[in-house]
Amino acid sequence: MQDLWLNRAGRSWPEGLRVLGVDFTSRPTRRKPITVAVGQRQGARVRLLQLLALSDAAAFEDWLAQPGPWVGAFDFPFGLPRELVEHLGWPTDWPALMDHYAALTRAEIRATFAAFCQARPAGSKFAHRATDRRAGSSPSMKWVHPPVAYMLHAGVSALRRAGVHLPGLQAGDPSRVALEGYPGMLARELIGARSYKSDKASGQTSQRWIARKDLIEALVQGRGRLGLRLQLSSPQHDALAADAAGDRLDAVLCLMQAAWALDQPRWGWPPQVDGLEGWILTA
Repeated sequence: MQDLWLNRAGRSWPEGLRVLGVDFTSRPTRRKPITVAVGQRQGARVRLLQLLALSDAAAFEDWLAQPGPWVGAFDFPFGLPRELVEHLGWPTDWPALMDHYAALTRAEIRATFAAFCQARPAGSKFAHRATDRRAGSSPSMKWVHPPVAYMLHAGVSALRRAGVHLPGLQAGDPSRVALEGYPGMLARELIGARSYKSDKASGQTSQRWIARKDLIEALVQGRGRLGLRLQLSSPQHDALAADAAGDRLDAVLCLMQAAWALDQPRWGWPPQVDGLEGWILTA
């Protein structure tokens, strides 16, 4: 049986290894693409090489199929809460659960999860993964604002079709390693609860622009607990600050999480993690 971890912590990195950060949307368009930050780690520095915009699902899957080596952090959930899965009587083996979930339509997901929530008391409508609580992320079963349940549905299916390696979840190509990231957690560590992005023009304020500038500066200076410094060109710095929706900056935040994982035993998963639910990098 292939090793689920294939952990490279403490070893030299393969020549040409890229680190990736992916800001994901389940319905990519030219206006709201899947954004990919591509970089390379050099000691404690993470150099941003390029930013990609993938405007449809086919482009994303074609990009995933390209040869490695790479290690990437993807901003969508890789698992569902065990409480929810057991309540619904769904498979409790991760690959079988993802097979079952992929076979559902979005309408079926919404109806199933809404019925689950309706039967629960106010204040505890949603089930949470342990990592969602630790990271402060939305519950992975949430289908609106943000629709992370649909992101899981589209994103995990794409990763599995591409045959990438999913540490702790499903063995695959060891030269292409996909991990769950969450940019909001790192952003809060660096600039607190300040909002730095908005998809709506009315919300794209000077205060959010200043927050993006401060967040970029914190990454460049290597503040926070990751122990890594982001290396940018001046045009790259300006492009990150100018993106009022924050997609490019979110991809870069995931990039930093992926770079951190290179040195970590089990890619940063604590030993006690529930393999059905998965784990968010750095949580």
